[in-house]
Amino acid sequence: MRIARFATPSGQVAFGAVEGEPGAPTDALTVAAIAEHPFGPVSFTGERWALPDVRLLAPLLPSKIVGVGKNYAEHAEEMGGEVPPAPLLFLKPPTAVIGPADAVRLPVDSQQVDYEGELAVVIGAFGARDVARERALDALLGYTVSNDVTARDQQRVDGQWTRAKGHDSFAPLGPWIETVLDPSDLAIRTTLDGEVKQDSRTSRMIHDVATLVSYVSHVMTLLPGDVILTGTPAGVGPMAPGQVVSVTVEGIGTLTNPVRSR
Repeated sequence: MRIARFATPSGQVAFGAVEGEPGAPTDALTVAAIAEHPFGPVSFTGERWALPDVRLLAPLLPSKIVGVGKNYAEHAEEMGGEVPPAPLLFLKPPTAVIGPADAVRLPVDSQQVDYEGELAVVIGAFGARDVARERALDALLGYTVSNDVTARDQQRVDGQWTRAKGHDSFAPLGPWIETVLDPSDLAIRTTLDGEVKQDSRTSRMIHDVATLVSYVSHVMTLLPGDVILTGTPAGVGPMAPGQVVSVTVEGIGTLTNPVRSR
């Protein structure tokens, strides 16, 4: 099931199931409203809209976003560092979340803001705490697409990553959550104004999804709807106002955001 969060033409916000063939154009898709929320048995209200008639929002509003740094060897190399021996964790605030078509706003005090296309995982209804790797994927609601936007110059100056990765609009998520997916070998691609900048596969992750979920759950309790960003492949680079960045993950879809000055 593809679970979206959307605003109806009348302005109401709801969760819904996106219907139609995977990969079909937007105007061939519909969205069926879910009665309450997707964290449990799903029932439908009977209301349905053509997807172009609603506005897709970030598919959820997590209590926290846990990022993983340098989880692709090629990216660690391009950043001039070694591969960490264990997953390298950082946090992004929930206020950084934006949805499809929302603008990434570049802060006035940064001269280099980079895109970082990533697969994101969403924690399911029962949360996750001290989960064994063998059971880690059972703790997930599903998977979505993310862009771990980073003020690279601030990251270098600060020596830690909170400011560089925590600005408002620095955590685009979407376009929806895919609940049935094998994350082990998915194509992931980032384009800037249509030019391919990142082109890799999740099979190149140093620590796979199950390992990451288990590892993070032994550090902190993961609540329903929390998000783990699984790391970005090589090819990160800067964005400028007026450009458009798109991240595509095989089996999920494409997350597109324009870039604007704040």
